[in-house]
Order: sequence, then structure tokens, then C-alpha cells
Amino acid sequence: MLQTQVPKLAIYPLAIPSTVKLSTLFSAFSSQAWSVLLDSANSQHMDARFDIMVANPVATIINKQQQNTVWQKDHVSYQTNDNPLHLIQTLQQAYFNLIPTTDEQYAELPFLIGAVGYFGYDLSHCFENLPKQKITDYQAPDMAVGIYTWSVIKDRVNGLFYLCAADHYPHPEPLFFEQLVKNEGSKPSFKLTGDWQANMTSEFYKDQLQQVDEYLRAGDCYQINFAQRFNAHYEGDEWHAYLALTEANNAPFSAFIRLPECCILSISPERFLAVKNGHVETKPIKGTRPRSADPVIDQQSIDQLLSADKDRAENLMIVDLLRNDLSKHCKPHTVKVPKLFEIESFAAVHHLVSTVTGELANDSSIYALFQGAFPGGSITGAPKIRAMQIINKLEPNERNIYCGSIGYFGFREDMDTSICIRTLLCENGNIYCWAGGGIVLDSVPGDEYQESLDKVAKILPILASLE
Repeated sequence: MLQTQVPKLAIYPLAIPSTVKLSTLFSAFSSQAWSVLLDSANSQHMDARFDIMVANPVATIINKQQQNTVWQKDHVSYQTNDNPLHLIQTLQQAYFNLIPTTDEQYAELPFLIGAVGYFGYDLSHCFENLPKQKITDYQAPDMAVGIYTWSVIKDRVNGLFYLCAADHYPHPEPLFFEQLVKNEGSKPSFKLTGDWQANMTSEFYKDQLQQVDEYLRAGDCYQINFAQRFNAHYEGDEWHAYLALTEANNAPFSAFIRLPECCILSISPERFLAVKNGHVETKPIKGTRPRSADPVIDQQSIDQLLSADKDRAENLMIVDLLRNDLSKHCKPHTVKVPKLFEIESFAAVHHLVSTVTGELANDSSIYALFQGAFPGGSITGAPKIRAMQIINKLEPNERNIYCGSIGYFGFREDMDTSICIRTLLCENGNIYCWAGGGIVLDSVPGDEYQESLDKVAKILPILASLE
């Protein structure tokens, strides 16, 4: 039987120096299936305040090609075709009959306990009428979410660590984490055993963009996101690869997820949806320029991006799409665009970023909001469904985790999720990485192809250099 009493949620400050990274503690869990690190990767970005780690879930939900498999600790597993987000919500309610904490001291902490995992791009087949999925190339499921009864959170503003736990479930003691700092293990190894290979040549990429252009001129869409995939063979520990990538990229929405059949390494710069105290925020990225070590050239890239009519038009199209997605689940007249066309700079590129906000409607939920906006418009195009149909036709392989989302649904009805760009899938000795961009009528195929390479300039060479 699941717990039915009103349990206690406990928050324990940990005696860990502020100079320690949460990834140091997570290293002890990095080889365990269903361990997850939501990591700001030491970024100085405005959205990089908290790091979160979880492990040892009491329940898991896997979705593959619209079939869910639910596992519950000490309970019978089962399969169902129900809406996977409804399953997450139901399990949350069953396991966490909790009264949200009212302690103002911890009011700003995110998540605490709840559901954490990933939602692959192809999970959209559960929500929308889309063409039949291709024969999958991957073992990785379309969705993998665990229900977690404890977490460790680092607040990077004050340097404090917290163990958050539903005390009626087993969880590690504070001393366990405090001692981990003294017991750093040896550094694992990782290396590629072959060169990176793309799933299309530059000529094929440009030919596909010509077909995209024909759809745009026919009026099917205003914008279509098109991507290519890179893959290589590897051996060793994916955790080492992740540490190298985060050190080089410092992306605010980085994440590491270990599953029995695969591993996800994400160094995403993009927020999908966040909800806290009913306040909704999404931050679409559209518009990219490469970084330069020369400060003058680097500033010229920023100036060019700010003044580029094409990139501003792309960004505005997605802002309008997301305003529409949010308006269906937000209170009337609350959807706003407080920031339009702002520059955010990362290790490899500058991005043009806008911010859309709203207030969640009383008759909606974080799950309905997520489903209504998934997958994010910045990585599909507009109108979304038609763009996705065209993507399915023109891209040779399924996207799987790429352009999906990673994040949490907390028991307090809070949520934060990323867009899975700059994200890699590791399984069966193969590592996959994707890159692409939004295509509009005045896109230049050669420039678009180069932009896709710029986006992985701090990923593919970094991993190729590891020994």
C-alpha cells in the first residue's frame, strides 16, 4: 500500500563548503541507473542559481512508441496506453500527500521532491496527430521519468547545500553527503574510438533546405527547424565526457541522466518552461552567431545579430507561437513579453533570446501547460504541427532526446524544464549529437549549414580530444 498519512517534508542544511560543486557529490551516484543531475555547470547566467541531484526513485515511468511501463518499488509493474503526463501526475499525488512547506527560509528553493526526467521529441506522438514514427534507431525510450523522495540542492548564490526529503521514505542521512566531499574517487576515462560522422553531407543538407524552401513558398509554414545528426563510437565512462563538456561550455541548463539502457549528456543554454507560485516563463532562442577570441570581432558578431532582420523575424515568429501556447493555460490578459531580442552569450555562440511570461490559470496545471506547449516552438517551427510533419519527412532519423526536454515537476506544482539542444545520447557504444536551425524564406543554405557546425564547435572537438 502507498503511504496515505500526511507526512513530513524535512529540509536539512548540509555542512559542505561553498567551494564544493554539487557534481562532486553526484560523482558517487553517476554510475547508478536513474541518477539525475540538473546542473548549472558553474555558469554565471541569470538562470543558473540552483543545482539539483536525485537518485533511487520509488517509481519510474518509461514511454516508448506510445506504450508506458510503470514500475513501483515493492509493487507490481504494469503497462498502459494512458497519457504519460497524467501518469506522472497520478503517481505524484499517490506518493506525496504532502502539505507544501510554508517556511519562508526555504521558499526560494526549487523542486524539493517529485518527478524528474526527460521527455524526448518523439513523445509528441502521444499528444498530437503526427505521421507514424520511423523505425527507431535507438534503445533510449521516448520518455523516462522517476518519482524521487529526496534531493540535494545547492544554492549557488549563498553557497549552501540542502538535503530535502519526505521523511516517511528512506533517504541518506546528511552525514553521508558531508563525508562524500572527503572521498573523491579516481577520475573515470572516456574516449572516442572513431571519427564523428554526419547523417548527411553538406550537399544533401542544402538539398533538403531547398525542399524546406518549397514548403515555405507554398505557404505550409513560416519557419521550419531542420537538423542533422552526428555520431561516433566510444568507450569508457560517460560521466567523464559530461564533466569535460560542462567545463568547456558552462551552460545553465546542463543535465546528466543515467538509465539502464542509455545515458543523456545535455549542455543546453535554453529554458523551455518554468512555473513557480503560478508564474510561468519561457525563454525561446532564435538567432545565433559564433564567438571569437578577438573582443572586437566578438562584439561585431553581437552587433550583427542584434541588427539582423532575418534573425529578429525568426525570433518573433516563435515568440508569437509561444504566446499562443501559453494563453491557452494562463489567466486572461496575463501573457506578456517583458524581454524581446536580448543577447545572451555562451562559450561557443551568441544567441538572440526573448522572454514570455504569464500566470497559470486556476483550472489548468503544470502538466497541461507542458503538454500544450511540447515540444517547444523554437525547435519545431510555425505553425508547429505542419512544421513537425515536414521535419518527420525530411530528416533521415528520429530525434529522440534532441529537441525534447529535461527537467522536473515538483510536488509544490513548480516546474523547470530545458529545451534539449546541445544534447547527446550515449548507448551501445554509440554517441549521438544533433544541430540545426530555423529556416525561413530568406535563409541562405550555406550559412545555415555553417550555423549548425558552429553550435557543436564546443562539443565534437572537446570529446574527440579526450583520452
